Amino acid sequence: MRSVDAGHLTERSVLVIGAGLAGTEAAWQIAESGVPVNLVEMRPLRRSPAHHSSEFAELVCSNSFGALSSDRAAGLLQEDLRRLGSIVIRTADAHAVPAGGALAVDRGRYSAALTQALEQHPLVTIERREQMSLPDEDQLTVLATGPLTSDSLASDLRDFTGREDCHFFDAASPIVDGETIDMEKAFRASRYDKGDADYINCPMDQPQYQQFRSALLAAEQAELKDFEQDKATFFEGCLPIEELARRGEDTMRYGPLKPIGLWDPRWGDVNDRDVRRARRAHAVVQLRQEDKDGRLWNLVGFQTNLKWGEQKRILRMIPGLEQAEFVRFGVMHRNTFLEAPELLQPTLQFRRRERLFAAGQITGTEGYAAAVAGGWLAGTNAARLALGRPTIELPPTCMIGALTHFISEAPSGKFQPMPPNFGLLPALPERIRDKRRRYGAYRDRALADLLLATEKQESVDVACPA
Repeated sequence: MRSVDAGHLTERSVLVIGAGLAGTEAAWQIAESGVPVNLVEMRPLRRSPAHHSSEFAELVCSNSFGALSSDRAAGLLQEDLRRLGSIVIRTADAHAVPAGGALAVDRGRYSAALTQALEQHPLVTIERREQMSLPDEDQLTVLATGPLTSDSLASDLRDFTGREDCHFFDAASPIVDGETIDMEKAFRASRYDKGDADYINCPMDQPQYQQFRSALLAAEQAELKDFEQDKATFFEGCLPIEELARRGEDTMRYGPLKPIGLWDPRWGDVNDRDVRRARRAHAVVQLRQEDKDGRLWNLVGFQTNLKWGEQKRILRMIPGLEQAEFVRFGVMHRNTFLEAPELLQPTLQFRRRERLFAAGQITGTEGYAAAVAGGWLAGTNAARLALGRPTIELPPTCMIGALTHFISEAPSGKFQPMPPNFGLLPALPERIRDKRRRYGAYRDRALADLLLATEKQESVDVACPA
């Protein structure tokens, strides 16, 4: 953890704009450092195209933070955050629901717990209003407005940066009532029987798959309204299902509808080659549990911008969902993000204004855990400035450090949002061919370096109190 001298700033108050994942984490870290926080959130006075509640840290696309195992990129980032004292990840752990090898949460209980924690913190003042513009330069600020920054603030941010805002389009999956799923056709299982049977699986034969794809290709899409249709680009990690269908006959089968590793015991003995060849599914739609009680189920990978009537008609073509009742249909919205390599330091400070930080998806990271990571670092550094301490950078060998270094140092021009992945980490000293062993080595080095960095910084802070 490298210190960056920023002078002796002593003004003790921080404005956090946005109470999503990043803003929630940032506000908590600041307050826990003993610094007063004003947390501004525009909901419910003004809604975004994707949010449905007024609770903090709402999850809008999925209830999953990604793979839980620390030898996976998302899982390693989660473990980084656990060791750094993240309130969002701690709360996610407390409200986890079964999801195979992923960290998924009961959305309602999780968001309510985080909202309550901040409301009850003595150093947090919550203001329900829209922030129309960037604050004065003297105001220590964390900008955590996320990918759906309001038009007025986005316009002022564009004027401040002197650049056109970047954007891509993101979409959220439909959710169905679990009691309306036909379990005579669907079955419970995790891929390769890993862990508990946490997913509901709806198998398709080849004719069913082809009919389903044809319906997707012919379906009517919702209008993008104020979005610029001719300039819309998609983030490759969250493509609408209809876009996947357009990319090729088998694209969905190699993506969210891949059938490998999924077998219904009612089909017969999976170890019998003849039975397996005769009965295996051509494609499989998976549903993931949304709530702790298992009443709500999310169609995995089914982000969509189809009209709601079309969604109902086409998704009921999936075996097992013929009578499904939809609790929420899919939606699509614009995601705005900064040209971070030209604008931000690895501390998440703006290069032109060191008392202004950015955090979360607006910085060009992708995924819930990555948003939390940005909130942790921006909040920690904002608190350190308020206390007159130097800001910190995290080592690029840990996942949180790798992400923040990437967004501040990546080649600009075609900068696109980046999820956590092992490709961001510096190469290991020796080549390891086996993938599991290689990822394990990345994990071991990352956690060791993170521990060393935090211990070193703690000793510096004790030796040089503010």
